[in-house]
Amino acid sequence: MALWKRGRVWWSYVYVKGVRHAKSTGTGNLRIAQKIDQDFKETLTLANLGMRVPQPEMTFGELTALFLAEAPPKPHHLDRLKVLLPYFADIPIGRINKALFRDYRAKRHATKQVSDATVNRDFGVLRHLLYSAVDEGYLAANPLARVPLVPERRKPRMLMSVAEEVLLLQAAAPHLRPIIITALDTGMRRGEILAQRWEHVDLTRSLLSVTRSKTAGGEGREIPFTRRLHTLLTAQPKSEGLVFTFQGRPIRRIKTAWKAAIARAGIRRCRFHDLRHVHNVRLMEAGVLQEIRRSLMGHSSGRGAHAAYIHVELPAKREAIRKLDQWVAEQTLKLEAQGGSNDSTEASGPGSAAIRSSGSIRPETVEKENTGGSRD
Repeated sequence: MALWKRGRVWWSYVYVKGVRHAKSTGTGNLRIAQKIDQDFKETLTLANLGMRVPQPEMTFGELTALFLAEAPPKPHHLDRLKVLLPYFADIPIGRINKALFRDYRAKRHATKQVSDATVNRDFGVLRHLLYSAVDEGYLAANPLARVPLVPERRKPRMLMSVAEEVLLLQAAAPHLRPIIITALDTGMRRGEILAQRWEHVDLTRSLLSVTRSKTAGGEGREIPFTRRLHTLLTAQPKSEGLVFTFQGRPIRRIKTAWKAAIARAGIRRCRFHDLRHVHNVRLMEAGVLQEIRRSLMGHSSGRGAHAAYIHVELPAKREAIRKLDQWVAEQTLKLEAQGGSNDSTEASGPGSAAIRSSGSIRPETVEKENTGGSRD
């Protein structure tokens, strides 16, 4: 027996390759001490075999530091960690459980009025870091693996009107304006747009290929240009490199610039991702079939994990974009008839004057109060 009692506390003594290892169990209860002794033996065995030893006593703050150092975190990880660290930083990862997160949720709601969806995003990042601890061998299992999320109330999505689009394009910073136009006219995701390269833009055929998609099935899909997008991309064509840059540097985030543009435009608050929804709804109102809309936007043909991605012929896609151009032109004429337009709403589409005023996809100057290009 490797347990010896010293005073009122049991001690564990384990020999590995002739070397004695001692550890206090911290308890006088023999049953608990035996369990601690067994864990101590397993830990030493793993270390002897060159395997990483679980470290449940590692604090969440230490785990976060390792996580940030080993791989570039995504922007939403950094945002969520700002609120997670003040609560969990000094807590050992082995003690994080469902009850502890339930207490965090209650305090989060008591401190600030936040939705269940917001706290669910916190939970997602917390669970992601604990999964990384499992992958690295710091934890044997993720204690939050089977904890369900709180059901979220679905909110109606904001649909930007053509009039609001005009105001937004006029208020947007020069480097943000072409990104907004591309999102509205292609339905591409933010990450897809910021990663788009000139090597995959065919100006002769008025066609671009998505070079990086959020989903594997969305890779390499072809999207025809609208008239407005064709004007934008042919204004200053390049042979290679990123299409959208800020002072010659890649744009990582646009959060600050987007919020500033919404505030200056004085329109309803919305997310940049909502532009993708706007594109889809406009295609629908223009009479484009669901299968073609899904193909253009990189959606699968169903909701199942193994749903196949639809293949739609290019002529059908070009016809869909033609219908979109026609629909936007009709809405623009209605806006002009109502007296709600200005010089920026011409036949080429909303914001065409704003495009011409920027004159470039790579502006060298941006308003000083809005540096959302490279810092976001």
